[in-house]
Amino acid sequence: AAPRVLNVNVGVLGHIDSGKTALARALSTTGSTAAFDRAPQSRARGITLDLGFSCLRTALPPQLGPGPGELQFTLVDCPGHASLIRTIIGGAQIIDLMMLVIDVTKGMQTQSAECLVIGQIACQKMVVVLNKIDLLPEGKRQSAIDKMTKKMQKTLENTKFCGCPIVAVAAKPGGPEAPESENPLGVSELIEVLKSQAYLPSRDPSGHFLMAVDHCFSIKGQGTVMTGTILSGSVSLGDNVEIPALKVTKKVKSMQMFHTPVTYAMQGDRVGICVTQFDPKLLERGLICTPESLHTIHAAIISLKKIQYFRGALQTKAKFHITVGHETVMGRVMFFSPAPDDFSEEIKENVFDFEKDYLYQEEYLSKDSISSENKENDQAGEVQLPRQQWALLEFEKPVTCPKLCLVIGSKLDTDIHANTCRLAFHGVLLQGMEDKNYMETFLPKLKVYKLKHKEGQVERVMDDYSVIGRSLFKKETNIQIFVGLKVKLSTGEDGIIDGGFGQSGKFKIRIPDGLKPDTKMLLTVASKKKSKAGKGDATKEDESSKNDSAQPVTISLVFKRYVFDTQKKMIQS
Repeated sequence: AAPRVLNVNVGVLGHIDSGKTALARALSTTGSTAAFDRAPQSRARGITLDLGFSCLRTALPPQLGPGPGELQFTLVDCPGHASLIRTIIGGAQIIDLMMLVIDVTKGMQTQSAECLVIGQIACQKMVVVLNKIDLLPEGKRQSAIDKMTKKMQKTLENTKFCGCPIVAVAAKPGGPEAPESENPLGVSELIEVLKSQAYLPSRDPSGHFLMAVDHCFSIKGQGTVMTGTILSGSVSLGDNVEIPALKVTKKVKSMQMFHTPVTYAMQGDRVGICVTQFDPKLLERGLICTPESLHTIHAAIISLKKIQYFRGALQTKAKFHITVGHETVMGRVMFFSPAPDDFSEEIKENVFDFEKDYLYQEEYLSKDSISSENKENDQAGEVQLPRQQWALLEFEKPVTCPKLCLVIGSKLDTDIHANTCRLAFHGVLLQGMEDKNYMETFLPKLKVYKLKHKEGQVERVMDDYSVIGRSLFKKETNIQIFVGLKVKLSTGEDGIIDGGFGQSGKFKIRIPDGLKPDTKMLLTVASKKKSKAGKGDATKEDESSKNDSAQPVTISLVFKRYVFDTQKKMIQS
């Protein structure tokens, strides 16, 4: 039997011009010669460089199991931002190990910080590579490397990559113009570190087949070949696969991995799949999948977390670049949280409960966003944040993606040279809306409410069981729709709105349990009508008129209104 090949996908990430591609090249050339003395045919074959994927093979290190075998690192060169996010599409862990390349003369830069954020969302292990050490004067080289190493350790302290290996190299001494004869520095040490970090990635063949295609070409007489990485599920000879972009389904005629024909491949594998002929120009890159397993959606509900390095609040109604599945589109957001009583409740992961009520939020709630009014109301001073928050995303154009997938929101229009993180939030798509008319057909099911609070004043007493109020409504308001709603007086009585009174927006309130004597007195005094009873002694009456005319009796009306309720009903608990 052929010796087993274990494939580990290494993402090569870093700020623009940190030397990612040179490093991938140095690794693959060093790797392909050093590791292959015992296998002349592989040396003759050289290295397969395809589309920023180069490979490096080495003997299987002992921690990965007994017996002969090879460890293959597939180096996924992730240029820049957009494709970087694409490489970790749909939360499918195709990157097992991340190499963050840092220019040793510059340290952390904007995109290095973004790479770090993405690494934390998408990847379990990281190696930091300090590149371009040939630019440091030899006498001071080591001390400069030590200094940058300490700095990087500090940066990584509060991330999940705390304590990860940091290796110094010069992938291409002398820069791009230097002759090829210049040997790279530190690269063989780096390969040893990569080997020590390699692990058996957990792969799951169940679930729908989904593959990110990065290359497409036709072979005369055979068909069209798509190469790429399987993000989820598995595929076998003879299976039907759908190409959603072209709206066609094709049968798998043959498959290859590592130049060897295979009949089966699963999540994490790099594979070439040959299907019946179609024009390869139509699909440069994109997704292929189990037929019908992707949906095309116009809006979505996601659960989300803010990215700590993003400066500024996440506002409802703001627009973000939303990366979902294999696409990035503009979308508008609306944030909402559990109802206040459910803030601390455990929330089930990866499902959305349409039975529950949710509270509309003007912005994503985080420690720095809680507005001052909330702080005042909160005596304990400890601001309560909900365990989970959600957003409704509305896309400017429909996107095709898996049912449950990773979503990243960013502000890519921020100046690339501005020193800020452009990634704002990440989350999981819980529910997509396939109907173009989701506003009518779907959103009314989403029970997000706003709490409305109106205040007015009691104008005068009518009798023991009713008062006239003012200033709660505008003159033109149709008071009929408020009839029957409960109100509370600042003196403690409960009342019910009975109807309008006159033309100027005044209204009548019924007090079922009757006004308290004190309230009646207050109101009689406040309206400056000398009490006919005359029993109270005069000084008391004067005092109370001084104090209380300044403090009228207020009426407060509190109700909920569901944001997507077409009838705009007012609801009170």
